[in-house]
Amino acid sequence: MLGKTANGLFWMYRYLERAENTARLIETGQRIALTRLDAGDSEWRPVLQSAGSLDQFGLRHDELHKDAAIDWLLRDRTNPSSVLSSIEAARQNARLVRTALTHEVWEATNSAYMQARDILARKVGERDLPSVLGTLRQRTSLVRGMTHGTMLRNEIYNFARMGTFLERADNTARILDVKYYVLLPSAKAVGTSLDNVQWETILRSVSARGGFRMEYGAAAGPREIASFLILDRRMPRSLAFCVRKIREQLAHLAPGHRKPGKAQGKVAHLEHAYLTYDIDAVFDYGLHEFVQKMLDLLSDLSAQIEADFRFYE
Repeated sequence: MLGKTANGLFWMYRYLERAENTARLIETGQRIALTRLDAGDSEWRPVLQSAGSLDQFGLRHDELHKDAAIDWLLRDRTNPSSVLSSIEAARQNARLVRTALTHEVWEATNSAYMQARDILARKVGERDLPSVLGTLRQRTSLVRGMTHGTMLRNEIYNFARMGTFLERADNTARILDVKYYVLLPSAKAVGTSLDNVQWETILRSVSARGGFRMEYGAAAGPREIASFLILDRRMPRSLAFCVRKIREQLAHLAPGHRKPGKAQGKVAHLEHAYLTYDIDAVFDYGLHEFVQKMLDLLSDLSAQIEADFRFYE
């Protein structure tokens, strides 16, 4: 496969996942803010920070207001990671690799873009925000469903899935960071009903509440939730699950090679050095520090994949 085709597939699915994840991040910020009696516009600073958009937002806006922050994350075309920008970028990449996609995948991608363009043509009010976010998530999920249902399990599928799981792991780490490091009111709140409500919100934001309750019941607390989202290999949005899936896709792309490629070496290091901890070791390390280390390693892995498969040649 040509490097530029692999690049287009990888980033098409990264952008689709980013769109869905940014919608989830907005919802997380909204829900957590509702648990704070003293919540104000400044509550959106850590959400922007975790999205990696705070500096760019500051260049465009003199003050931080809730409505401006949501609009920036949701539909501002000058923000390359906004939901609208991400879906548009996914469609552009899909056009570049159109012949590698099934008709159903292309149609679902194109439809997701057209609907996003229509419902985000104007500013979204707070009352309409939940339904708009839900619609956007459904449209990107439809592309994923069509991919599963119609694409051959070949190298095209492998690059698509690698992009998906790299972006998903990045998002889960960022959402954890929003909760534990930035939005927690104070050390005194740890273990309180407020703390527990915010952790519950984190589960909802990654569609993990049902699975978590099946596994742990209603009495489990923050440590179990963090373990579920970081280390549980059965949970489709956990860091351990996503990294394992990346490893599997890389293995499919290098059949019969005796010596693993550099990207395979990096993902093996990430998995064995950081995702074989128990949760107590993660908390001893520092959850924020652990999350930041994971984000750095995921970024480094992404760059290595681009280099190994010559995306720009």
